[in-house]
Amino acid sequence: MFKIGDLAVYPAHGVGVIERVESKEISGCRQDFYVMRILDNDMIIMIPTGNVINVGLREIIDRNEVPKLYSILKKRDVVIDNQTWNRRYREYMDKIKTGSVFEVAEVYRDLLILKLEKDLSFGERKMLDTARNLLVKEISLAKKVEEKQIEKDLDRMFA
Repeated sequence: MFKIGDLAVYPAHGVGVIERVESKEISGCRQDFYVMRILDNDMIIMIPTGNVINVGLREIIDRNEVPKLYSILKKRDVVIDNQTWNRRYREYMDKIKTGSVFEVAEVYRDLLILKLEKDLSFGERKMLDTARNLLVKEISLAKKVEEKQIEKDLDRMFA
């Protein structure tokens, strides 16, 4: 599925590069792993090649999917549940863990809308930063433009 040098998205961690494929023996069974380095923090993740779908490893979105992403971000007529912050936090974390950039966009948008109404908890602020970083990295790679430009685009959308 992936080749050495390919960029891929690992849910909740972001974009990484497949650096090599390694074979390891675990409990007497030989297994191949993608060795992936996350671009933002140089974290190394080993993903069994046969488990790619289960962990949600996927290719970066195509450039022509960015407008769909931006339309999610621009949508303002959303109802944000008036639930406790920790229930909301769990719900948003589940969305981020799906690995879908569209779900991450919803989390980012909803937290920014919520921020206009009230102070975010520490966890929500951290999640907002995480969602923003995931979006900026993937959109900049999809559009092949600098991350700073994407940050400006996002800031303009929510100004």
